[in-house]
Amino acid sequence: MEEDTATERKEDFGKMQYGCEHYKRRCKIRAPCCNQIFPCRHCHNEAMTSLSDPKDRHEIVRHDIKQVICSVCNEEQQVARVCSNCGVNMGEYFCDICKFYDDDTEKQQFHCDECGICRVGGREKFFHCQKCGSCYSVDLRDNHLCVENSMRSHCPICFEYLFESVKSTTIMKCGHTMHVECYIEMANQNQYRCPICSKSMIDMSRSWELLDWEIRATAMPEEYSHEVWILCNDCNKTCKVFYHILGHKCSSCNSYNTRKIAAPEDHE
Repeated sequence: MEEDTATERKEDFGKMQYGCEHYKRRCKIRAPCCNQIFPCRHCHNEAMTSLSDPKDRHEIVRHDIKQVICSVCNEEQQVARVCSNCGVNMGEYFCDICKFYDDDTEKQQFHCDECGICRVGGREKFFHCQKCGSCYSVDLRDNHLCVENSMRSHCPICFEYLFESVKSTTIMKCGHTMHVECYIEMANQNQYRCPICSKSMIDMSRSWELLDWEIRATAMPEEYSHEVWILCNDCNKTCKVFYHILGHKCSSCNSYNTRKIAAPEDHE
């Protein structure tokens, strides 16, 4: 019993005392791509993608990591959970597939076999959407529009690769994805269209009602009293409406998220 307690104390030595801004862990990694030592893959990527010479810029492949250095005793060794020299647990959470260590288990890390990488938030709170190609909150099961491999793309605002991003992401009504912070920034700038497909990201019915009132209160001069063809970004229908400087309302879905187009060939 005392021996087991002593082993536990040894493994817990230095827990939450080492690491970087990204992870609390008791080891560093040797990057196989450039043979340099970094606290974690994010530290490597931040340093290597900001090099002045574009030819030298690169990112690490997490699964290729073979060597780690214990932060307690500085022993370099093959990837393993426990240090082969001093016996400390180099990461309370350890994934041998991702070569990932983290002492902060309150993140509730788990490995998703379908994604092929580790996620945070608790396995029971997520499901893997096969079509979208990523893990989503269980609240979105049968409650989101699937877009094939939507998460295996770059955020349309900041262009960071979403699939491996540590930032929170959101799924818009159209099924496309972006970072939550980018979504909020767009909303703060009164931008309501998806940057990818131009569909409305939120319920705009109240705004359309206000625009109805403004248009009724703003008569156009007689010389502008003509009809134009529009395409609705929300329902993809085309229709012919009277021109107005404030906007053009779709006759199919009542959205003002529309654009002027040339007359269809069969109506010219």
